[in-house]
Parts: sequence; C-alpha cells; structure tokens
Amino acid sequence: MTENILVTGGTGTLGRHVVDRLAAAGHPARVLSRTREPYIGDLRTGAGLGAALDGVGTVVHLASDPRDSSADVEGTRRLIAAAPAGTHLVYISIVGVDRHPYSYYRRKYEAERIVENSGLPYTILRATQFHNLVLFALEALAKAPVLLVPAGTSLQPVEIEEVAERLVELALGAPAGRVPDMGGPEIVSVAELARTYLRVTGRRKPVVPLLLPGRVAAAFRRDAHLAPDHPDGRGTFADFVATAPGRSGYGTRARR
Repeated sequence: MTENILVTGGTGTLGRHVVDRLAAAGHPARVLSRTREPYIGDLRTGAGLGAALDGVGTVVHLASDPRDSSADVEGTRRLIAAAPAGTHLVYISIVGVDRHPYSYYRRKYEAERIVENSGLPYTILRATQFHNLVLFALEALAKAPVLLVPAGTSLQPVEIEEVAERLVELALGAPAGRVPDMGGPEIVSVAELARTYLRVTGRRKPVVPLLLPGRVAAAFRRDAHLAPDHPDGRGTFADFVATAPGRSGYGTRARR
C-alpha cells in the first residue's frame, strides 16, 4: 500500500502516539527524521523534504522546539514550499497563542498564519498543556527542598494519547480549517497539581506559591492559555501521575 501520510516530529512524545494510532487504523505513516531512514529530511534547511513528501496526500506537522524558531516558523514555510499541491496539512498548536505574549506561543501563532495563508487545505488543532509536560516540570521543581510554583496560575492539562486520537481523526478526515480547541477535563491551580504530584508519589515537602513578575506570568494568571468551554479530555492529571510517576517521557521535540 502506498504510504500517503507524512508525520513531522513523529519520534517525539506526541508523534509516537500519532504514528502508532495511524498504523492501528490501517494507515502506516512516513516519519520525517533528520537521521533515520528511509525518510530523511531537515526542516531547518529544507534538505530531503521533496523526496519525503513525494506522493504524500496528508502531512501531520508536529515538529516543534521552544528553544529554536526554525522548527515552527521557518520549518513550516519550508514544509509548505515542498508539499505537493492539494496536500492536507494538519497542524498542532496551543490554546491561547493568539492572546499570549510568551515568545514560543507567538511563534506557534505565526506558524498558524503561515498554514492558513499557504493555499493548501489545512486543519489546525489547538490543545492545552499535556499531562507529560506538567509532570516534567513538577519533577524538576521537586528537586528543591521547597516546591515553588507560580501563584495565581491554573492549568488545564490534557492526556497526550487523547490529543493523538483527535489528530488521527482529523488527519483521516477532510480539511476543516481551525477546529475547536481541545482542553483537559479540569482546570486546576498549579499549587494543587503540585500537591497531587507529591501525594501520589508519596513525597512530603512544602508547596509555596510565588508571585512572578512580567507580562508572560501575568498572561498565565489571566488564564490566556485555558479553554474553559472545551473540557474535552477524559483522563485527569491525578490519573496520569498514578500510572506514570517519574516517567514523563518528555523531550524537546514534544514540548507544549
């Protein structure tokens, strides 16, 4: 069977779930990689993209790196330039990118607009933070004697496998433009998420909210990153931590 779906970021935390679900649905996908054959390509330079995209009808664009704009902005431009006419481009973004000053979110929003103006049929899904990211952050913060968290800030974490499930549904469907946001089932303060993490992992230490300065922290306190009208997820953060303490599996290619 001709493979007609390409996944960028297919080896990342989200990408692995998307690739596995596509295969389970009878649609094995090509995975774009800088080093792994057979579909070697580099979004930073454009090298190899033409060959990887040859015969592709759908691209699920997941590659992202908050430390390097090339994956999100320039990489998206290069991907679109190399894509065959009529390719369905499915792009994963983040809730609130159009109203948040965080530089990574602004780059994701710029990439959204590149997709929208590409002339290609497209689908854009914005999701809230993944459980994996929250666990990754709390694991790092919990190394200190006191677990410091941003005061007045809440999150709406969502299960990464559920986001992958939605992306596969969108990839196998018709282009739909920007679809409704996808959020987790609960909006919970970061302090409470920290207490949940400590309780489930059997640790005891003070959780101390700290008021952070700056525009980015203020935007998080304004809930610019939440989707209260879309509590679509099923699994809670407590459920996730109970089954995966100390195993966030989180890497730079999958950050939210």
